Amino acid sequence: MKDSSTEQTILNAAITIFEKKGMAGARMQEIADEAKINKAMLHYYFRNKQQLFEAVLMSAFQKLAPQMNIIFALEIDLYEKIRRFSSSYIDFILENPYLPSFIIHELNHNPDFVTKIMSHPNKPDPKPLLRQIEAEIEAGKIKRKSPKQLVLNLLSLTIFPFVGETLLKLVLDIPDSEYKKILQERKTLIAEQFISSISV
Repeated sequence: MKDSSTEQTILNAAITIFEKKGMAGARMQEIADEAKINKAMLHYYFRNKQQLFEAVLMSAFQKLAPQMNIIFALEIDLYEKIRRFSSSYIDFILENPYLPSFIIHELNHNPDFVTKIMSHPNKPDPKPLLRQIEAEIEAGKIKRKSPKQLVLNLLSLTIFPFVGETLLKLVLDIPDSEYKKILQERKTLIAEQFISSISV
């Protein structure tokens, strides 16, 4: 019988090593040492490094997707929904900063797993948000723009500062401490800029 607390310890250790060494550079022995277990125990829970990497991603995904879907489905004012989404997403990634780079790695090296994630029953489902935007357009409450383009803009504004963090810090000469402050500010900045761009 596998113990859930041991499994979580392994996942936490894997995150630490994958962040330091990357997927290619990480070794199962290092992960076992970080988790303070022997390598045989590690292989009992996860047969290989790829399976462990996928488990880390799936664990994070299963936390993030339900949060997003709850916000998408809320019966609240569109502007308030936008504010909640940007704030909630940025908070989640700040708590799980490894996630964007891990996803990019899998997109480049294991697209089948990303397809598997996105076929999960609890995958992010923005359809309620798209329908609400369309209704607001038809009611003349916001500018007439493609709902999918608007959601794409919102996702891009929230996701790219994490995916492109290393590049952006170098280009803009921003130290880590300042960049974290900027990301915190974006929780409200993104929403207000986005709302301003669609308001009639």
